[in-house]
Amino acid sequence: MKRKIAVAAALAATLLATAACGDKKSDDTTSANGAVDGKGKTVKVWLMVDAQTGWKAVVDDASKRFTAATGAQVDVEYQQWADHLTKLDATLAGNDVPDVVELGNTEFAKYVTTGAFAGLNKGDFENSGTWLTGLDGACELDGKTYCVPYYAGARVLLYRTDLFKKAGIAAAPTTYDDFLADAQKLQDTNKNDSKFGAFYMPGKYWYAAMSWVYANQGTIAKQDGGKWVGQLEQPAAQQGLQNWVDVVKKYSKADITKDESDQAGVFGQGGEAGMFYGNTWEQGSAEQVAKDPNDPNSPKIDTKVKGKLAAAPMPGIPSFLGGSNLGVTSKSQNSALAAQWIKYFTDSTSMDGLIKANALPNSTALLDKTATENPSLAAAANAAKTSWFPPNSGKWADVEKANVLPQMLSDILTGKKSVADATKWADQQIDTTLAE
Repeated sequence: MKRKIAVAAALAATLLATAACGDKKSDDTTSANGAVDGKGKTVKVWLMVDAQTGWKAVVDDASKRFTAATGAQVDVEYQQWADHLTKLDATLAGNDVPDVVELGNTEFAKYVTTGAFAGLNKGDFENSGTWLTGLDGACELDGKTYCVPYYAGARVLLYRTDLFKKAGIAAAPTTYDDFLADAQKLQDTNKNDSKFGAFYMPGKYWYAAMSWVYANQGTIAKQDGGKWVGQLEQPAAQQGLQNWVDVVKKYSKADITKDESDQAGVFGQGGEAGMFYGNTWEQGSAEQVAKDPNDPNSPKIDTKVKGKLAAAPMPGIPSFLGGSNLGVTSKSQNSALAAQWIKYFTDSTSMDGLIKANALPNSTALLDKTATENPSLAAAANAAKTSWFPPNSGKWADVEKANVLPQMLSDILTGKKSVADATKWADQQIDTTLAE
């Protein structure tokens, strides 16, 4: 999960599938129900390497049940995040395409709008009425469904239990006011350490900043008259952003010119912060780092915070979910079988397997069960109940590629622009980019 969530958004901008798939979305709808004779046929599935290393038994079980029901075989090919979009673009340009493809949730929009995936009957899939908002937002376009949520990872509050105890804080905050009060207690207790910051928050961490915007009922952009229009200038969004800015300026000593990509390691090795906002897997990354960061096989060494971290939902702040979805390619020669394989791989039996493998299931209806059966996921499961998703525009990846939101945050925190001026500029960039 760690590799997938960290890379999915960044790779979305590399999509080149328009030329391969045409300019219109598919009007065909593929059913995952009904008897299909699959004897002599093989469904080719592309999954990311996380499934191979994290829950291959779940993949094998779903394929076994699928084969027993249909007679079709399954050929699973595991892909790497570093080049999966390049490989997909190349294969979509021809006719020998995979039947089922996994993509990160932020990667789907462009492929959907260019017609790479077939429409699906949403009601054919178990728990479809309670899919996680942060996943299924990428699957919907003009009232049709083009993919199925698979699994997720949520951002949570990670905090130093030893520093909480030292500051007289008995438990993790449960309201946003509690969070602010705890941050102040941490700050006061460590006031003699000029390097200490109660809440580590890098200045270009736009997923976090936008979570504060959504917490205040703001949004990044909305569709108006068939086009996307930036909404960061609106009062609700500006106030949410100002709330985030206030926290950063008052309680963070993190580098305002950096994003969150290395925050876990910096937090763990520095040991001079009380809390940070990150994915659940970042707890492990903060507690242990590779002896040689350039060698993925390097042995792990303990950091200053080893055994001193705990996780809790970030109170009052909706979580941006990282995760994956599954779709049936429009060029698939086995679309009905492909949809049925996805049905088995995303049903409650498979979700139980993912829970045991430390991945969040695709449905809000399963989150309480997740928290009970796998306590290590309790904070993430509770955080995932309230989530948000970027504008579901096929061109949203271009906004990310242009670093519009990180630049807006940098301009505010460095004093180059006011919140009002920075959000006005960002809306102009968003309007132009999404209209191209």
